[in-house]
Amino acid sequence: MDFLIATHNLKKREELQRILAPLGVRVLLADEIGVDLVEAEETGTTFYENAKIKAASGCKDSSLACIADDSGLVVDALDGRPGVYSARYGGEDLPYPEKMAMLVKELDGVPTEKRTARFVSCVVCVFPDGSELVAEGKCEGYIGYEPKGDNGFGFDPIFYTENGSFAELSAEQKDAISHRGNALRSFSEKLAEKLK
Repeated sequence: MDFLIATHNLKKREELQRILAPLGVRVLLADEIGVDLVEAEETGTTFYENAKIKAASGCKDSSLACIADDSGLVVDALDGRPGVYSARYGGEDLPYPEKMAMLVKELDGVPTEKRTARFVSCVVCVFPDGSELVAEGKCEGYIGYEPKGDNGFGFDPIFYTENGSFAELSAEQKDAISHRGNALRSFSEKLAEKLK
């Protein structure tokens, strides 16, 4: 069964494909099926609202079931920021090394025990009949003092768990504990039920 993923992020697509492959699901990007996705404006105030906006738009544009996720970094010492604005933190075009430096600077003087944070992911799939599947996942950790590791993407190099930064983990290690991995496993279970 083919699903469209409403992203141009190849790493997100690879992560989704690894987790959904056992169900016989093939995850496709818009350009692979010749669809021009309208860039849906993320006007929601929650991860669910933004994921649903993207999934509904992709489903409408392609007539395929469309999966979208909205995820972000929630930092307790910053009252939950950057949250749903994680990708736009410091400006949409600001490269992630600069976003990370900005975040570390904002936490200057905050001791390790108060640098708690979590990655949150909400996955929404909208089907052509209008039905939807929703799953959420979290991963608890803290913001480190400097980026470490070369794997992953986004804020991964400064988000630490007891196993080191997300960017120090292999794809399999990250999938096992990540917010998106947790959301996708839950989504996979719900999808297996729906496909029965």
